[in-house]
Amino acid sequence: MMAMLLAAGRGERMRPLTDHTPKPLLHAGGKPLIVWHIERLAHAGITGLIINHAHLGAQIENTLGDGSRYGTHIRYSPEHPSALETAGGIAHALHLLGSEPFAVINSDIYCDYDFAHLPARAAALHARGDVAHLVLVNNPVHHPTGDFGLQQGRVTDSTPKLTFSGIGIYQPALFAGVVRGTAAPLAPLLRAQIAQGKVSGEHYRGCWVDIGTPQRLEELDKRLRATHNRGYA
Repeated sequence: MMAMLLAAGRGERMRPLTDHTPKPLLHAGGKPLIVWHIERLAHAGITGLIINHAHLGAQIENTLGDGSRYGTHIRYSPEHPSALETAGGIAHALHLLGSEPFAVINSDIYCDYDFAHLPARAAALHARGDVAHLVLVNNPVHHPTGDFGLQQGRVTDSTPKLTFSGIGIYQPALFAGVVRGTAAPLAPLLRAQIAQGKVSGEHYRGCWVDIGTPQRLEELDKRLRATHNRGYA
């Protein structure tokens, strides 16, 4: 299956770090944030990758190249003159993603979710007639109210709510109404399908970090370096 890594955000909350470096290339544990995902996807056998970019996008292409050093094949989806938001960015890259369900992962998170589960989750979309599958996590301190409910493997708008991890699988048809090249958020598309009972989900309880501030990046860096020094990385 194909996977798309979202890397077009400006990273305003990470300034001044992102004034000269795109957020996905900020380092934690000795490597760029986006490389953690690329390596884990490759390990899971998912090697066809699409990366969108806008702010300082040339740096991303120059750093990652064609992906061969990671055992992957990377193609890029530039967004000009500015980022198209999540749904707009995905719609802009649909011609690269193909006709089958694909995974989308935010590049500004860190997690140890096993991406080897993704192909089976994608296959289940066809069997159930779903258009999306979301990975949800416990609510972090900075987002206590969560995003979506989860009941017996179905995503709902009911409470209590969990937080969307930034890891999802989508049918291309979900973005059929988004005009290519226009900005569009993802949440309204998902909520419309959730109301129709067409979104499955799972609750992941492992390591997950939303790297939204320089402090969180620093804390993650220390954690990963400490883990590496113990020989577990």
